[in-house]
Amino acid sequence: MTVRPLTVLGSSACALALVQLHWPGVGFWGPVLMLGGLIFLHELGHFLAAKAMGMPVEEFAFGLPFGPFVRVFTWRETKVGIRPLALVGGYVKLAGFNPEEPGADDPYGFLKQPAWRRLLFYSGGVLANLATTLVLFSLVGISQARVIKAQPKPGSALLVDQVIPGQPAATAGLKAGDELRQVGPVALPSGTWDSAVAYIQGHPGQPVPIRIVRNGQPLEIPVTPAVEGGKGRIGLAVGSIAYDVLRRPFRSGDLLLGGRFAAAVSWDLTRQSFHFLRQLVTFRARSAEVAGPIGIIRMGSQAAKSGWEAFLFMCGAISLQLAILNALPIPALDGGHVALLLFEKLRRRDLSIETKEKILTGGFVLLASLMAVVIAMDLMKLRK
Repeated sequence: MTVRPLTVLGSSACALALVQLHWPGVGFWGPVLMLGGLIFLHELGHFLAAKAMGMPVEEFAFGLPFGPFVRVFTWRETKVGIRPLALVGGYVKLAGFNPEEPGADDPYGFLKQPAWRRLLFYSGGVLANLATTLVLFSLVGISQARVIKAQPKPGSALLVDQVIPGQPAATAGLKAGDELRQVGPVALPSGTWDSAVAYIQGHPGQPVPIRIVRNGQPLEIPVTPAVEGGKGRIGLAVGSIAYDVLRRPFRSGDLLLGGRFAAAVSWDLTRQSFHFLRQLVTFRARSAEVAGPIGIIRMGSQAAKSGWEAFLFMCGAISLQLAILNALPIPALDGGHVALLLFEKLRRRDLSIETKEKILTGGFVLLASLMAVVIAMDLMKLRK
C-alpha cells in the first residue's frame, strides 16, 4: 500500500488543526479546502500516473486508509471510494508495492515494473502539485489582468501588509496580518487611514498607542514614530481586507497574461523557497519565518476572508511548497524514493529489503520529528 509519510504527516496535522478550532484565527475551511485538498491532488497525481502506465491499482480513496472503505465506483479494476472516518487527504493502494505483503511476487506488480515506470509514478504527485499551482496562479493572473479599478470597501477592516525591518513598527512588535483597530484617537475602520497617518506624522518621538487584533486576540502596542523631515514615521504599509473591484470583460489574450503571471510567480516563489531551505540547513532561519500546518491553516483562513483571489493564491503557493518538499532527496519522500532507485541503477544492484527499510524508517522518523517541532512552534505562536 502506498501511503507516503508526507501524506500521513500532513493529514494528521490537518486533523490536529481541526481539534484546535476553539483557538482564534483557525477556521474550518482552511484545513479542509487547502491542506486536505492539496494532499488529495498529490495522491491523485500518483494514481493517474499509475493508471496511465497500466500498473495494477487495487484501491484509490479520498481519506486515509483507516475505518470502513465505501466503494463509489470501479474504474479499470480499481475500487474508487472514500473513507468516511478519515476524510483528509487520499491514498493509493498498488499491487506488489510492499515486498512483505502477499502479492509482492505479482509479475505485473509495482516492484516488477521497469525503473522508468517507477520513476514516473513517484513523480506523479510532484507533477500534480505543480500543475495545480500553475492553474491556480493562472486564474489569479487572469483575474488581475481584467481589473480596471480597485478601491477599498467603505468600512472594511484594515490589515498590516508590510512591516519594514528596523523601523519603529517592527521594533515595537507589529506584524504583517495584524488587523488595525485604532491609532491614537483614530478608530478604524470607521475612521480613515489618512487620518491615522496624519496623527502619526504629527507626533514624532512621542509614543502612539496602536490597537490591533492578532489571532483573534486584542492587543495594544505603543509605537514611537521616528523623526524624518520633521514628521513622524513608523514604517508600516496597510491594505484593506476587502475591495470593490471593477473588471472588464474576459478576452482570449488574458489566458496568455495569466500564464505569464503564473510562470513568473512560480519561479520567484521557487527561488525564495530554496533560499529559505539554505537558511534552514545552515541554522540561519528565524523561527518567525517558519510556518507549519496550523500556521498555514490560519493564514488560509485569513486569505479566505480576504477574497477568492487571495485564497487561490495561497492554495497555489502551498501546492508549490508541497511539490518542492516532495522532490527533495530525503528518504521516505518521493524524491528520496527516486534517489534510492537511481542509486540502485548506478550500482547495477538493488539494495537489500532490510537496508531500504532502515533508510526509509530513518527518513520517516526525521520527518516526524521535524513536523512535531514545527507544530509545537505553531502552537506557541497561537498562544502569544
